Amino acid sequence: MTKIIGLTGGIGSGKSSIAKHIESLGIPVYIADTEAKKILDTDSVIAQVVALFGNDILENGRIDRKKIAALVFQDSEKLKKYNSIIHPEVYLHFKNWVKQHDNYPLVVKEAAILFESGSYKDCDKIILVTAPKEYRIERVMKRDAVTREAVEQRMLHQWDDERKKALSDYVIENIDLEKAKQSAENIITLLRNQ
Repeated sequence: MTKIIGLTGGIGSGKSSIAKHIESLGIPVYIADTEAKKILDTDSVIAQVVALFGNDILENGRIDRKKIAALVFQDSEKLKKYNSIIHPEVYLHFKNWVKQHDNYPLVVKEAAILFESGSYKDCDKIILVTAPKEYRIERVMKRDAVTREAVEQRMLHQWDDERKKALSDYVIENIDLEKAKQSAENIITLLRNQ
């Protein structure tokens, strides 16, 4: 039976770097955000999102991610409706992906909103990646070329680390990436031996 390991962390925590490192250890990693973006380009999802938000969010027949982000991250009701379209699709896609990797003892699901979406309930163990808020804000401002306010706006829609820690089995503090990668390796070794 394949164990599903959830990997999460707030925006800018460095969970993607940790996910890449875990993948380099030979563990299949499902990146929920990447898959959600692909799903967003499917005709059925485009139709549902347009029905909800109108044609203004389209650019060349595809959903403009910047426009949708600007809409949903300023209105929690719109974000809920948007997620109610995307999350079930990602859930089904992930279930099929796990079946394709059932010859592995462990797989990892990397998702920024693992707790907020409720998908943590499908995980056998959960790894949380944390970093001080200022580090996270600086990282995202640099990475996405956005303002502090834009980052803080996104953070408002994610649970804080203390709430996530209460539901996590392992916590990796990512201030020094090399140390964080070593922590990830130690956790993976532990999980492989359970």
